[in-house]
Amino acid sequence: MQQHTLAAEIVHTGVGLHSGITTQVHIKSAAPGSGRYFVRVDLPDAPIIPAQVAAVNHTVLSTQLGKGEVHIRTVEHLLAALAGMGVDNARIEIDGSEVPLLDGSALLWTESIGQVGLVAQSASNEPIKAISEPIWVRDKDAFVCAMPGSETRFTYGIDFDLPAIGNQWYSWTMNANSNNPDASFVKEIAPARTFGLLHQIEYLRSTGLIKGGNLDNALVCGPEGWLNPPLRFANEPVRHKILDLVGDLSLLGKFPQAHFLAYKASHNLHIQLAQKILDLGF
Repeated sequence: MQQHTLAAEIVHTGVGLHSGITTQVHIKSAAPGSGRYFVRVDLPDAPIIPAQVAAVNHTVLSTQLGKGEVHIRTVEHLLAALAGMGVDNARIEIDGSEVPLLDGSALLWTESIGQVGLVAQSASNEPIKAISEPIWVRDKDAFVCAMPGSETRFTYGIDFDLPAIGNQWYSWTMNANSNNPDASFVKEIAPARTFGLLHQIEYLRSTGLIKGGNLDNALVCGPEGWLNPPLRFANEPVRHKILDLVGDLSLLGKFPQAHFLAYKASHNLHIQLAQKILDLGF
């Protein structure tokens, strides 16, 4: 399969979930083999941060990439959109330290990619490698693993005491062998928004997190139910966890052929699994 990049530039402006700072992102075409990478255009010399596992330096309630003192936070939704839509190479210019949350999902990113389209490039992708033995990472009852499979599939489970969420499972298969954007990603995964728990908001804000979160860009759930319905899916929370997992594992560059299975996992466990996969030569 040929590598692909964007046919035209994409621009979005919005507030960062944790920083509360407004930033603008320009996503541009990039040369074959260059991969997906961020450029901090607000800083001297416009430092580049590759979207790679080795660049991850923080995983508390989001995934952050960094090089030296320079970082980019909350990259997972945008990277999931690029990977899910088949964008191999992209230059992501940003004028601040956090990717805009937009509506809390990857929907606006994927819609924009669909509008501008992709162009095939001269370089070909390497053949997809298949996981041959299970690879596990766990922390108490939370885990994420990559198991041998006949296709690239993501399955996730969550379990919350709040009745409106409860125990949810969802499974989605990526169209990994297509040169076209994955229509099922656009329909089933990209629209799922980030969510938070009402009883945690005050504490998180006291620790300097979720300064940019509000009822327009995140679902909030309390004991009596959702504060800002309607949901886009009955199981929107667990679909969003798959979105996060796709974004985090996109830091591998290419997804191995595997069944990725997670339960009550986190960005930290996602990245640990990605590192283990790399350590095994993928």
